[in-house]
Amino acid sequence: MDRRQQHRRAGGTVVAVGILIGLGAGATGCSDSRAAADDVKGAGDPVALLRRAADTLSGAVSSKATTSMEMATGGTRVTIRGKGVYDYRHRLGRLTVVLPEDPAGTVEHQPITELLAPGALFMKNRGAGVPADKWVRVDTAGVSDGNLVTGGATDPFAAAEVLRGTRTASYVGRTEVAGTAVRHYRGTADLAAAALHASAANRAALAAAAKGFATAEVPFDAYLDDQGRIRKLRQRFSFVNGLQKTPVAVASTTLLYDFGVAAGIRLPRPQDIYAGRIAEDAGAGTGENKPSH
Repeated sequence: MDRRQQHRRAGGTVVAVGILIGLGAGATGCSDSRAAADDVKGAGDPVALLRRAADTLSGAVSSKATTSMEMATGGTRVTIRGKGVYDYRHRLGRLTVVLPEDPAGTVEHQPITELLAPGALFMKNRGAGVPADKWVRVDTAGVSDGNLVTGGATDPFAAAEVLRGTRTASYVGRTEVAGTAVRHYRGTADLAAAALHASAANRAALAAAAKGFATAEVPFDAYLDDQGRIRKLRQRFSFVNGLQKTPVAVASTTLLYDFGVAAGIRLPRPQDIYAGRIAEDAGAGTGENKPSH
C-alpha cells in the first residue's frame, strides 16, 4: 500500500470516527430528552396524583416522622420540632415535640409527648398547671386550625389529606430527600375542598381550619417517591392568633421515612386524662388548646 492509499484510508477512518462521535452525541441527547419526557409522563397528572397521596400513605402501614413548624409574627420567628412514628392503618401517631429556647438560652419546657388520634390530640408535659403524669385531651374539630398547627406539629395524615384539596400543581423535577429519589411538585390546595373529600376522621377538623385560618388556600411543596408515598411535605398556613389577634405565618414541614416500622401506639386510659382547668398561656402551637372530656 503506497502513502497516498494510506492517507486516504487514514482520512476515511478519521471521518468515520467523527461521524460515530456525532451520532453518539446525538443519540445521547435524544436519550436524555426522551428520559425527561418519560419521567414527566410517568409522573402522571400532578393534581390527580397529589389528591391520591393520602390513600397511598394508607397502604404504607406506618413510618417514622420528623416535623418542623416555623412561625413568624411581629418580627419574631420561632421553630418547633418533633419526631416520632405514625400508624396509617389506625390513624395514630406519637411525637416528641421540642419547644424553642427562651431568649436567655434556657429551655422553658420539657419536651411534650403528643399522641395523635382521630378527632383528638393528647399532650403530656403540657405545663400550664397540668400534673406531670396526666394527659390533656384536645378535640381537634373544636380548634380553629383543625390541629394543623395547634400542637406545634401537623398530624402527618392530616397534612396528606390537605392535598385532597389540590387545585393547581406542577411537576418541578427529580431530586433527592435523605438519599431517596423523589419527584418534586409545587401547588396550592384548598382546605374547604380537602374537607369535602377527607376521611371521616379528619373531615370536621379540616372544615374548622377552612373557616378558622386567614385564608383557606395552602401553598405547598410535595416530594413523592416512585411508589407515590410522601417523603417530604412543606405547607404554608396563615391564621390570626387567638390571644393577641395578630396574623401568624406558619411553614410546616413533615418528613416521612422508614416505612413499615413498628409503631405500637396506645392511647391514654380515661383516668390518666386531666379533667381540670388549664392556665391561659400559649400552647405548643396557637395557644387555643382547650381540654375536652
